[in-house]
Amino acid sequence: MNERTLLIAENIDKRFGITHAVNNVSLTVDAGEIRGLIGENGSGKSTFVQMLCGIYTIGGGKFTLDGQPLHARNQVQANNAGVSIIVQEMGTLSGLTVAENIFLGHEEPFIHMGIKNSRAMNKEAQRLLDGYGFGRIKASAMIDRYNFEDRKLVEIVKATYMKPKILVIDETTTALSQNGRMELYKIMDAVRADGRSVIFICHDLAEVLEHTDTVTILRDGELIDTVRSADVTEDDLKRLMVGREIGSAYYRTDYGTPVSDEVVLKADNVSVPGEISGISFELHRGEILGFGGLSECGMHEVGKAIFGASWDRSGSVTLADGTAIDSIQAAISHSVAYASKDRDNESIILNESIRNNIVLPSLEELANHKLLNGPKLTRFADQNAKNMQTKMQSVKQLVSDLSGGNKQKVVLARWLGKNSDILVLDSPTRGIDVKVKQAIYALMQDLKQQGKSIIMISEEIPELLGMSDRILVMKNGQISGEFLRSPQLSEEDLILKMV
Repeated sequence: MNERTLLIAENIDKRFGITHAVNNVSLTVDAGEIRGLIGENGSGKSTFVQMLCGIYTIGGGKFTLDGQPLHARNQVQANNAGVSIIVQEMGTLSGLTVAENIFLGHEEPFIHMGIKNSRAMNKEAQRLLDGYGFGRIKASAMIDRYNFEDRKLVEIVKATYMKPKILVIDETTTALSQNGRMELYKIMDAVRADGRSVIFICHDLAEVLEHTDTVTILRDGELIDTVRSADVTEDDLKRLMVGREIGSAYYRTDYGTPVSDEVVLKADNVSVPGEISGISFELHRGEILGFGGLSECGMHEVGKAIFGASWDRSGSVTLADGTAIDSIQAAISHSVAYASKDRDNESIILNESIRNNIVLPSLEELANHKLLNGPKLTRFADQNAKNMQTKMQSVKQLVSDLSGGNKQKVVLARWLGKNSDILVLDSPTRGIDVKVKQAIYALMQDLKQQGKSIIMISEEIPELLGMSDRILVMKNGQISGEFLRSPQLSEEDLILKMV
């Protein structure tokens, strides 16, 4: 870092109704600094940076960037002033090409006399993609052709090609494979070396300490402290985030606990063209079955296929009584739940209320002679949201207003309200803080003890080792290894079957 202050935030304030999301936060960021920004879900960190980036209007206070007042009213204005953000969820627009997404809001160089030169735009976008090492992504292709991670890589190019003075990275690494993360770290280091700065939001505290110079901690919308990364430990950060000691025992401590022989679900030779091939396994009553592998191994497609959400699936998925799960409706009707890795686009309806999201799979049970009773729906949603300790104003609040962790609680509340017997959880703790992780792990253990069965898909090896009764490792769309829960099972054992 150098001694030049690049960003000054003075008494930044924001309210959403009665919720004081950011409460008079003041801080400075130096040129050539990577600043970590951490806190529990709902602590105000995303709201803070979204005001900086023009996504939200500032409720109070002011930002100063490189000596000049910054009051961006949208992301394009923020980009032009020198601030870019890579958001936690999907930040690209469907229906546009890769190139159109990269240059969205900055198309002027490719327009002459009102006509867009798509060929020139594609050529420049491809040059950028190739320069970042993302050449397999084609600039002229529709963005919808690419998966969640590849779309994140496109967002990285979009956010950084203009060399912003401040690059905000909001929980992006959880969407990336290890290779993608390494590319992002290189970009962060290059921004710092160039005398520009990064604000890095991440719930992985080891990752924060390794890749930042300093860390700012928010709690309940208020600034708690800013510390040097080299001077603190993960436990120090947890204590500052939560305001008390938080135990490190996230995971199960039991080993050798027998799993029932009762098979509740069977997948037989399940295939999806270009994704998975010949997947066969059995899920037992009261079992947590982990699926692991590298990002492109096909494990995320397994979750969709089990839930009947892969339209071109072959093979069969059946329950113990022989019922075929060949559609989403069949899955829901027969007590199978699914929480997608792509939470905002596949697990919740952002512009609907918490209530409407939670009651959706249970409408048939809640209806009285095919009529829905509003107060009854509200009571049902409120009870299940509170069971998950969702931080909200009321169940009438839009899901889009919630933090990532509270969105995930709504997803889980929906299926717990449905009383689903089989839960397919894809990346269940992606983008959530340590306290909510503990709560979700405890919930999974409780569900297991109730005899519920869980398929947990995860790119986090410690999570697989810590929570699974059995782990199926995937590689190139096929199962490459199987491991039973054991204290001797190591990360290296799994990695050898992944690569």
